[in-house]
Amino acid sequence: MIIGIDLGTTNSLVSYFHEGETKIIPNRLGDNLTPSVVSIDENNNIYVGKIAKERKILYPHMTVDVFKRSMGTNKEFVLNDKKFKAEELSSFVLKYLKEDAQFHLGQKVEEAIISVPAYFNDDQRKATKKAGELAGLKVNRIISEPTAAAIAYGIDKRDDNTRFLVFDLGGGTFDISILEMYGSIMEVRAVAGDNYIGGEDFTEILYKMFLEQVNLKEEDLSTKNLSHIKKQCEIAKMEFSSKKVVQIKCKVEDKIYETSINMDDYEKSCELILSKLKKPIEKSLKDAKIKLNQIDEIILIGGATKLPIIRKFVGKIFGRLPNTSINPDEAVAMGAAIQGAMKERNKSIKEVILTDVCPFSLGTEVVMNSSNNRYNETYFCPIIERNTTIPVSRTETFYTAYDNQSKLIVEILQGESRFVKNNLKLGQLTVSVPRGKAGDQSIDVTYTYDINSLLEVIVKVNSTGEKKRVIIQKQENKISEEEANARFEELSYLKIHPREDEKNKEVLFRGERMYEESMGEDRQVINSALIEFENILNKQDKIEIENAREKLNNLLNDIEFDQLY
Repeated sequence: MIIGIDLGTTNSLVSYFHEGETKIIPNRLGDNLTPSVVSIDENNNIYVGKIAKERKILYPHMTVDVFKRSMGTNKEFVLNDKKFKAEELSSFVLKYLKEDAQFHLGQKVEEAIISVPAYFNDDQRKATKKAGELAGLKVNRIISEPTAAAIAYGIDKRDDNTRFLVFDLGGGTFDISILEMYGSIMEVRAVAGDNYIGGEDFTEILYKMFLEQVNLKEEDLSTKNLSHIKKQCEIAKMEFSSKKVVQIKCKVEDKIYETSINMDDYEKSCELILSKLKKPIEKSLKDAKIKLNQIDEIILIGGATKLPIIRKFVGKIFGRLPNTSINPDEAVAMGAAIQGAMKERNKSIKEVILTDVCPFSLGTEVVMNSSNNRYNETYFCPIIERNTTIPVSRTETFYTAYDNQSKLIVEILQGESRFVKNNLKLGQLTVSVPRGKAGDQSIDVTYTYDINSLLEVIVKVNSTGEKKRVIIQKQENKISEEEANARFEELSYLKIHPREDEKNKEVLFRGERMYEESMGEDRQVINSALIEFENILNKQDKIEIENAREKLNNLLNDIEFDQLY
């Protein structure tokens, strides 16, 4: 039997399909939800779930949660002097769920469909797959959470050409996905999101409000006291579902601290984080080339969508009531189980062809000719753009940039920034070419990206027929947090006159933002315009810079207007 697992930031759960329906498997404590928390004691015993969550109050230094946000990174968590990566901690949760499933079903479980946020990149998806393997599971497929939820809602049973927007706000991640159903094909049209916004952040706001109102400072409190306060704030946040005013009462060093917080004040404090939820909505609609009034139904999933403040926000943004007929905590796991039944060719399930999209652009590094004919600027050149339906294969031709150039290095990159240094390096291929004049030699670079997040890159030298190939599937060449910070520090050009002028910086940053948000011809036009403006900045002619800045602003205004209308 193939089980379906929703590996969540805050809570995880497992389900299976039996006798024509999906069933959630309760854990050993009788709960459907298992907290995604891991704790270790002095004897190196590992605790998972509710017990670990309780231990966090007593032993915060030996307990960890919200580690899903660090999947696919080099970050390490220290518990009892032992170091763990996020995928290792996740494997403990998955093993716990696997054991509960085996006990409930009375049989061995070896295969699973595991869900991930739609906006997870390759490293994060592969880390999730590795976590499953460490837990002793064969991971049949990594399925995007919104796609799984859409399956659970049975959109395959709706009328043809029905469009859905899935608003997925979990404990630690936020996704927007636009899907379209026609015939037996469920196509993901676009995804967008933020892997660092979730219900935990709304708890954090309440936590800070409490500290301020009772005049407590974090630096004056022990880790144990802070954990206790956050737990009480989490409880109070959930009470907003039925109350307009909540009471938060905490005992700190034998003293009771108590305050009340009303919904209006809480909503006001949440305005900034709510505004961050708007951008992915706008981005996904623009990428899908779909207007809001063309969406037939809006589906809410993720535990954080149960908060009244979120439902009010969604209703205001979309101007209609969303569909919440399935428990938002359970929809993803249910969909994953149905996908498992499809894989097993269960006769009671209508087989649906699922298409997905590439969540981030994939491309390579190219060198640009500056105004003085010196090739000293390199930029990111997308080959497969974000939200392209997968599986997909794209080929681009590149030429030598220098006379007597003898080799070409193809950097394999993922991201949206024009600047190579701001994107994620996945790998590299180097090929030799015959020497000659600049532009005489060319290579064809083919990127092929499949449904399991595997990327194949083939480089062919057109004059000699030599080919080199690599499949990106291992977690090598990752950028650490320290390296990423160092690379941002290298953007020293922003500190050199005349770029220090606020007006010049504003239009540059605006152009960079619009480049990352755009695709196709718009992206090429913006890139060329920014390069032209940067070359003029280097001349340091004030009048020429002002004229160029006005020209660039007008161009960006025109593109933004066309994209909106």
